[in-house]
Amino acid sequence: MMCTASLADVFVRDDIVTDPVPNEFTVCHGNGCSHLSHLSLTPNQWLELRSVFHPLARDAVEERGRLRRAIALMERIVGVATRTSSDKGGTFNNGDGQMDCIDESINTTLYLTMFQKFGLLREHQVEDRATRGWFIGGWPHTTAVISEITLLQERGPRKFWAVDSWFLDNGEPPFILSLEKWKSGWNPGSQP
Repeated sequence: MMCTASLADVFVRDDIVTDPVPNEFTVCHGNGCSHLSHLSLTPNQWLELRSVFHPLARDAVEERGRLRRAIALMERIVGVATRTSSDKGGTFNNGDGQMDCIDESINTTLYLTMFQKFGLLREHQVEDRATRGWFIGGWPHTTAVISEITLLQERGPRKFWAVDSWFLDNGEPPFILSLEKWKSGWNPGSQP
């Protein structure tokens, strides 16, 4: 049985750029953000990323699909620059360029923050990361989180979504699923 999720510390290092822009952002790698790379996108890379969102999505479902594609593209771009292209899904697949869920969740949160800052998100907003499990009943695991703001405006309580790329190899579109389901201990092998 997994413990209920709690908010994770948003950033584990003081030198992380928390207000990322295309020409200045940081990427964690090396497990637990033991390495931090300062990067910038070329104008063509930023244009390619922006094109994933244009025209803007018509609804939250479409926007989540675009977020999956944009985060995968960011991972491919960043993977070349940081030599993390060989990152395999999961932490225990050791090797050069491997990332854990701390690296993945921080990076995804920063990518989402950049997308939000530049008006590429209309249906969602970036939230603090969430963590589940505390060794008793399961390994701790951390994910990026977004909330669906249109639900708050139109129908009541906001819905929260886990944006989890840790289970996947570098550059594959992350899983986006309800935070409640993710907190219950969800993993790709538990899907029906």
